[in-house]
Amino acid sequence: MGTPSAFPLPTVVGVTETYETTPRNELRMAKSALGSLRKDLFDDAFAFRPLPPLRADHRLVRLLPRKVARCTRWLPHAVMVGFIGVVMLASLAREGGGLSGILTALIIGVPMVTTLFRPVGAWWLSIGALLFAGVFLSHYGFGPWSPGGFVSHLFVMLVVSLRTRPRVAAEMWLLTGAVGAVLAVLRAPGPYASGYFVSDLFQLLVIAGILLFVVLAVRGLRESKQQVAAQAAVTEVERSRRTVLEERTTIARELHDVVAHHMSVVAIQAEAAPYRVQDTPPELAAAFQTIRENAVAALTELRRVLGVVRSENPDAFAGPEAPQPTLAALDGLLDNVRSAGLGVELVRTGSVRQLPQGVELSAYRIVQEALSNVLRHAPGAEARVEIAYVLGGLGLRVVNGPPNRLAKPSPGAGHGVLGMRERVGMLGGEMTAEATEDGGYEVTAFLPVAPAEAAA
Repeated sequence: MGTPSAFPLPTVVGVTETYETTPRNELRMAKSALGSLRKDLFDDAFAFRPLPPLRADHRLVRLLPRKVARCTRWLPHAVMVGFIGVVMLASLAREGGGLSGILTALIIGVPMVTTLFRPVGAWWLSIGALLFAGVFLSHYGFGPWSPGGFVSHLFVMLVVSLRTRPRVAAEMWLLTGAVGAVLAVLRAPGPYASGYFVSDLFQLLVIAGILLFVVLAVRGLRESKQQVAAQAAVTEVERSRRTVLEERTTIARELHDVVAHHMSVVAIQAEAAPYRVQDTPPELAAAFQTIRENAVAALTELRRVLGVVRSENPDAFAGPEAPQPTLAALDGLLDNVRSAGLGVELVRTGSVRQLPQGVELSAYRIVQEALSNVLRHAPGAEARVEIAYVLGGLGLRVVNGPPNRLAKPSPGAGHGVLGMRERVGMLGGEMTAEATEDGGYEVTAFLPVAPAEAAA
């Protein structure tokens, strides 16, 4: 047989720890609940928190004329004051006037009016009125749960639950039940029978619980819709930013070929230059060699940058890059558009000349995107493309008439104009995109070209 010390002690220790930690957790939860109760209903209970008017962008305010809208913003205050006045007059008529009727109306109305300025303090005034009525007025047949007191306290609880955090509603409901139970035990005897008192308290708690639940559910639904709308706005902003970045990435990919072409020409010319001159001085040959090495290094860095830009497409370098289009390829673009069913006219003005490749590429893409938008959003419309070669740069204008049939929903992201603005902004130009008076759309852009660039 084993000794008593051989029995497993960890089980006893574990049970002891369970019995020691469980009360601590419950005590911590109770302490936290009391702290929340103190923060919600005791700290700055009578702080001045006026009920704000309706927002200027509220649906009701926007539907009315401007002069009437200013008064409409205070409609909730007017409705509440009118309801309070009706309750006070009904209570005064029920008590038959006189000093007792006026006192009863004040006990009912003051907490309700206070909800407009100090919501939590109004609830404490309502609780105080219930205690006062239950202790001092029960001899005269006026109990705390009379029709006027019933409606007043219920009104205060609903307004406070709308103007504070949701958990305050549960705290007010529990404290109301606790105060009512205390009054049921300590209330002085009188004609207001104890049975009716408990029955009225029970009815108040049931009705208040149902109404508070409905109010909080509606409030939660409204706040959820506001959060969804705010999130949708943030998502739209992020989508626009992402579209801008994608468009800039596309521009960087296209301009890479332009810059790489020029750098390749520099490298080839620097390598071939020493062989075109007999007896090339060593210093000149070394200079050309340095130029070539720097051009090749620049090309290498360009390829690395483009590799970062195209990191999402690992097969970006699988084949040779296609040549980037210029305005010389604009006739082919218009032929493709015409084959898709769009009637388009091209007008060139000014002295046609070769422009920097980056300018011509951006101009081509702007015309391409503008015509794509016409195909998507204005089916059956006629379009006109105008290209003006002026002294300081290149002018573009793409205008279309109204559609003759309903446009189908477009699968695109709807940021074509944003991409065109990015291209124009990259070149330091100006652009406008707006609807025309006849229901069509017009895109105009000016791409500046410095005289030195034009000469080159």
